[in-house]
Amino acid sequence: MAGKAVAEIDRAAARWLEGLGQPEENRARDVVRLRVLSIGALAAAAATPVALSPVLPLSLALPVGATGAAALFLSVVAVMSSMTRRPIARPPGISADSLVFDACPGLSLLLDPRGVVTRCGGRDRASFPAALQDACGQRLAELVHVSDRIALVHALDTLRQGADAASAAVRVQGVYSASQGRQFLHLGLEMTAMRGVDGELEAVFAQMRDVSAEEALRREATDRVSEARSAHEAKSRFLAAVSHELRTPLNAILGFSDVLAGEYFGRLETDRQKEYIGLIRQSGAHLLSLVNTMLDMSKIEAGRYQLIAEPFAVDEVVEACRAMLDLQARGKGVTLTARTAKGLGEVVADRRAVKQILINLAGNAVKFTEAGGIVTIDAVRSGSDLVLTVSDTGIGIPADKLEFLGQPFMQVQDDYTRGFEGTGLGLSLVKGLVALHGGRLHISSSAGEGTVVTVTLPADGSGIAAQGEDGEASPVEFPPRLPAAARSTMKDVQDRENDDAAQAKIA
Repeated sequence: MAGKAVAEIDRAAARWLEGLGQPEENRARDVVRLRVLSIGALAAAAATPVALSPVLPLSLALPVGATGAAALFLSVVAVMSSMTRRPIARPPGISADSLVFDACPGLSLLLDPRGVVTRCGGRDRASFPAALQDACGQRLAELVHVSDRIALVHALDTLRQGADAASAAVRVQGVYSASQGRQFLHLGLEMTAMRGVDGELEAVFAQMRDVSAEEALRREATDRVSEARSAHEAKSRFLAAVSHELRTPLNAILGFSDVLAGEYFGRLETDRQKEYIGLIRQSGAHLLSLVNTMLDMSKIEAGRYQLIAEPFAVDEVVEACRAMLDLQARGKGVTLTARTAKGLGEVVADRRAVKQILINLAGNAVKFTEAGGIVTIDAVRSGSDLVLTVSDTGIGIPADKLEFLGQPFMQVQDDYTRGFEGTGLGLSLVKGLVALHGGRLHISSSAGEGTVVTVTLPADGSGIAAQGEDGEASPVEFPPRLPAAARSTMKDVQDRENDDAAQAKIA
């Protein structure tokens, strides 16, 4: 019975010590002490009333004796608990505030309301110039570059006026280098106001970080943007100048080759001469087409391409494009067809631009379709939009090459397609003309299966860029970006809705 009581006392003492956070290695010793104290307290609680009974009535001796024994027991336990607790060790003479102040990244400074440094610290203090490492007693504004002092003083004044935080970008003189001369460090300064009970500014906690690397990257990015803009403008001027200079001799080449081919001033002696004159005429016409394309690109890029919105019949434009490219298609053994929906009627757009869009798209389709293939031009209405679709059964485009389409002078490079002539300007021009109309361009293609290009234009001309007071079109992004859906090899919902009426079957 006595052993069971002792075990219960030990368990209760162990739980109590665990709740106080007593280390386990010291807990067994303190359990023994508590057991002895508990047994002694029980014995005292029984003996004390007996010892007090000669001087006090039994009714008073019993509660007074028990209370005294319990109070003595609790007092001894409290003294023992306080003796076993160990305070947290802290280096002598170092406060918690000092530890935090010196652990902050960068250089930590404590300023008075006038901006005078009263304390220096920080984790990276040693990496800063000597003037900042020990700046106590100096005005911070006198240590930074003279042109940055106004920004620093303005930030301090903002804190004085009631702001809780302020920041500034300053420069300080670095270590002099014989090779690079006098250098300046770019620093980011973050300041926090420390106020008293009355809200008055008592001190300012400032943290400095070296942002020289970020500043170098920012300057490099700015220089790159400036160089790109300059190169872009130079390229535009070059294209415009070269295009104008080339058109003058080309007119003479085409005109005189027509005169020679017509034998207006005498018959040609051999068929070889006629063949050569025909080749000259054909090459000149091809070069003139490229020059006109570059001129149109320059106009679109500069925002000077004027669209003349007028109502016209779409089926006439589609048929004209088919007739223009039919000879080229038949020469390659390709079937070129055109289909327009019944009741299509008239649309409002730039007739020349729409014709140019179809010619470029259909010409590319014919060029990249092998003999026996099919190229189809479709035109349908979808709500308030005109949908033009040019589909082919040609070589197609790999999915990873779709995002490069439409960039000026860019062609999808591989061993097969590089065998076709071209400069990569056609689709860029199409994208620009579609953007000027406020339309959308979608390309769906698979390598070896064919390509479907869908152009969606507002049928009422509402998407045409607004004309300025001088009659010039507003600049547009060039080359305009294809929508995200254009990078997918799958057709979107609109393509599926118009599939039966607007797309030739891809074999």
